[in-house]
Amino acid sequence: MTQAEQLAAFVVRASYEDISDEARQQLKLRVLDAIACAIGALEGEPLGMIRAQIQDFGGAELCTLIGGGRTAPDRAAFYNSALVRYLDFNDSYVAPGETCHPSDNLGAVLAAAEYAKRSGKDFLTALAVAYQVQARLSDVAPVRAKGFDHTTQGSFAVAAATAKALGLNQAQTANAIAISGTALNALRVTRTGKLSHWKGLAYPNTVFGGVHATFLAMRGITGPLEVFEGNKGFMDSIAGPFEIDWSGEDLERVRRTMIKRYNAETHAQSTIEGIYELKAEQRFSPGQITRVEIETFDVAYHIIGGGEEGNKHIVTTKEEADHSLPYMVAVALLDEQVMPEQYTSERIQREDVQALLRKVSVRPVEEYSRRFPAEMPCRITLWLDDGRVLSKEKRDFEGYLTRPMRWETLLDKFERLSRSYTDAALRREIADAVAHLDAIPVNDLTRLLARVGRSERDA
Repeated sequence: MTQAEQLAAFVVRASYEDISDEARQQLKLRVLDAIACAIGALEGEPLGMIRAQIQDFGGAELCTLIGGGRTAPDRAAFYNSALVRYLDFNDSYVAPGETCHPSDNLGAVLAAAEYAKRSGKDFLTALAVAYQVQARLSDVAPVRAKGFDHTTQGSFAVAAATAKALGLNQAQTANAIAISGTALNALRVTRTGKLSHWKGLAYPNTVFGGVHATFLAMRGITGPLEVFEGNKGFMDSIAGPFEIDWSGEDLERVRRTMIKRYNAETHAQSTIEGIYELKAEQRFSPGQITRVEIETFDVAYHIIGGGEEGNKHIVTTKEEADHSLPYMVAVALLDEQVMPEQYTSERIQREDVQALLRKVSVRPVEEYSRRFPAEMPCRITLWLDDGRVLSKEKRDFEGYLTRPMRWETLLDKFERLSRSYTDAALRREIADAVAHLDAIPVNDLTRLLARVGRSERDA
């Protein structure tokens, strides 16, 4: 068999019974987290544009849009994935050469499972497949350093998970993987230099294409099955040689993903938590700060600290702000929180944060780079105008592998992000549905998500 066929065999063979109790609980945590992020993004600028396009173009009303409305599966998957992704607040998987966000796949799995009228167990199994495929390809076939985006590995995960949710056979699944993996190779320029809306829409676009490819395969369209190892295939053209024995893979990789506690880029989480702790432990005001130094690992430096992916002291948009460690540090010091409201245009452009972010320097430390990704280490040092020098070192944060997020903490995040679009009763119903997802049809959950934004909001 080709490697695409071997992967397809793994997908078809996967079952809910293969998932450990701990992994099942972690999947539910990430479903609630993704839903929280999606609800919190309902008024995001590009989301209104996408909804307008869906309304203009139409589509068979087969699948639910979070916040109400129905459309075709590929468009529902695109819109709901864009909601999950827009805030840059959903989960992450950190490999030595790649970082991805496996819950980006939720929109695809939700649409396919709703279309096929699957159970919650089927939904969770397909989502576990998405996590496993994307994480393992990130482990062995990183593409960031070669100029490609992490959505490239995601193209295989989307197709695999959508095929699983639809209940496709091995041949159909292999063709879906082949089509999606061949067609959806994205450039890393998405996340370098001056950032645009596309930073938050690149994976939803992969979801759109991957779901479309999988439905084509369901109807009999074939793809290049040597997509991985063939002449000018993924290995030859992009990733280089690698091996995964799909016959030996499990569905446990979700347990090695992290949940963000702060609305900040993945590699900034320890730094933000350290700033909160430093402010709680020491008495000082932001106006006293003359200089800030962040020492971190090389991946953080290159992506958000001003390294190879561009200057991070020029911040004018939401997309630039949530990928600028100087901005996130400055706004955390000023506002004592980093949440969606810290990324409004008015907040970004205010002089206090623009002045303070220019005082922040970031440098990589070899020791920290060696410790990553087993840890997410950093050191924060502040110089104050009264002569004091304050410092805080961190190795992780709540939500990382070393300190998994508790259900109670996640419920607080869900409450905060969804409060403006739901009432307390609907929030309880959604959280309860997710907690018992393995005992209900997935359509019970989508009916609740359709009510978001239309219920009486809490005062």
